[in-house]
Amino acid sequence: QVQLVESGGGLVQPGGSVRLSCAAPRDIFSRNTMGWYRQTPGKQREKVASISSHGTTTYDDSVMGRFTISRDSAKNTVYLQMNSLKPEDTAVYYCNGVTWSGAWGQGTQVTVSS
Repeated sequence: QVQLVESGGGLVQPGGSVRLSCAAPRDIFSRNTMGWYRQTPGKQREKVASISSHGTTTYDDSVMGRFTISRDSAKNTVYLQMNSLKPEDTAVYYCNGVTWSGAWGQGTQVTVSS
């Protein structure tokens, strides 16, 4: 089974930026709303942003104005531009379909620390 593959995470200082990428299987990506999620130890995975196949975006209040989700249909790829990062953004970030989903990928760790 082809998995979702997230990349782009790393260690970044508070106030910094990072861009995450997610390569998705076509049967998950096509015509589906795609979402970025994050999870910290001991907590439930939470959705932070989503984008419909038509480009309509939604954001959790905690990231509104700082994160931007986008998608490239030619590449079956979803992006998350993360600006003005805060220590509380530290988490493993995942992507998946929202309307229908596949097996979760391995995620990408984002650590915001000085």
